[in-house]
This record gives sequence, C-alpha cells and structure tokens, in this order.
Amino acid sequence: MVMAVGWGLNWPAMKFLLSEFPPMTMRCLSGFLAAACAIAVARGRGEILRPPRSQYGPLALFTALNFTAWMGLITVALVWLPASEAAIIAYTLPIWAVLLAWPILGETPTPIRLVALALGFGGVAILFAGQPIAASAAQWPGIVCVLAASILFALGSVLSKRRPLGMPPFAAIGWQVGLGTLPLLVLALATETPDWQQVTPLGWAGIVWLATVPVIVAYAAWFQALQLVPASTAAISMLLVPVIGVFTSAIWLGEPLGIRQLAALALTVAGVSLASRT
Repeated sequence: MVMAVGWGLNWPAMKFLLSEFPPMTMRCLSGFLAAACAIAVARGRGEILRPPRSQYGPLALFTALNFTAWMGLITVALVWLPASEAAIIAYTLPIWAVLLAWPILGETPTPIRLVALALGFGGVAILFAGQPIAASAAQWPGIVCVLAASILFALGSVLSKRRPLGMPPFAAIGWQVGLGTLPLLVLALATETPDWQQVTPLGWAGIVWLATVPVIVAYAAWFQALQLVPASTAAISMLLVPVIGVFTSAIWLGEPLGIRQLAALALTVAGVSLASRT
C-alpha cells in the first residue's frame, strides 16, 4: 500500500512538474537528489555503503531493469504517445510479472491468482475505457518503448525475488538510483535546455517531493514487499497505482471522476484483496 500510494501520487506530481522542467532534466534532478538522500539515510543507519564485489553484476542488472529502463523508456515513449495511452500499456506489467514468475520462480499461476489478476486488470481497463489507443504507424515507437519498459521492470522484479541484491536496503536504492540516472543525464545534456528562471518555488518543492516519496520511500516498500509476498501478488498490487493516480489527479488537477473511475477502483481493490489472501 505504501508503494502504491507513493507511485500513485507520482502521476499528478509529474504532470505538474513537466510544466516546469523538460522531462529528462526533471528525471535527473529528482534522481540524483534521491540518490544523495538514500545514501545519507544509509549512512545514518550505519549501513555499509560500498557494494561487495560479488554484487557488481546484480547491481548493474537491477539498475538497468528497475531504474534506467523504466524511467527512461516511459519518458521517451511520451514523445509519440499521449500519457493516457502510455499508462494503459504500462500497467500490463502485472501480466508480465505473473508470466515471468512461472518459469523463473516456479510460481504456478493458481486459479485464484488468475481471477485476482483478471479483476485488477479489468479495473485498469475500465479506468481507461473511452481513451482508445490509436495504434497508428507513427505511434508504434512509443508503444514499443512502453511495452519494453513494462516487461523489463517485471523481469527485474522477478529476478530480484529469486536472487535479492546482497546490499543494505537504502544503500542499494542510493546506488541503483544514482547509477540508473547517469544515462538519463547524458540524454538531458544532449537534447534539453532548461529555462531555470521560469521554475517556481513550487516546482523546486515538487522535485524534492519526487525524490523522496515516490523514489526512496516507495522503492524501499516495493523491494521489501518482494521479500514478503510472491512476486506475482506484489505485481498485482501495482494495479492500485493508476487508480490512485486518477483519484488524486481529479482532486488536485480537476480531471474527470465519475462512475467509470469508481467501478475501476472497486474491481482493482477486489483483485488486490483476493491476491493478498493467496
């Protein structure tokens, strides 16, 4: 729930911040600040900051899958796709996690878990009903980017369940966020020219919030959840994220909220509740 709320609130926050910063610049500012905060928390907790040599490979792999690929590909996809269409594709993630957990972790999809997945995904489908995907040739690069981001994040989640990163939690987050943001910095420097004078104090406050709650707190909760419940169950819980995003967007940004959104919430919560009992 902490993960879902943190990432759900991320949608309206990012929508606001994109009016203040170019997309990659926004990712880099929040990413490097998050990495610094996570390392500071790790130091305060007395965690060992230097990764063991044996963890260099897993650290690079999880960084690429869970941070660089997700943040970078989703942002790049928005060049070709509207945000609503990108979200529809992105939250097929639980399906990929359930399918990948079968051969990698031996988590055979039980009938109850399949019903839970169907309920949750049905809620997301209802949530975005009326916003059809116009899969024209010009949009296919964006569709491929979002699908790749979703599948790679699901793969990273399943692999981290099979072989957790052998590092203390906040040190691991700090390293992954910091290293994962470096490729995005290259893109930002090469393609964007921010107008710093136009950034408001609320914009800077949003960067601080984005760096702490959705990245540090939500990622810490996500990795902890992967140690406590099956990977497929944890992934199904991610279906709450777009629902929370829609409700908070309605409150903060005045976006539509009606029967369709309420029905989506009911189905998704039912799916998550059923999954938690398996």
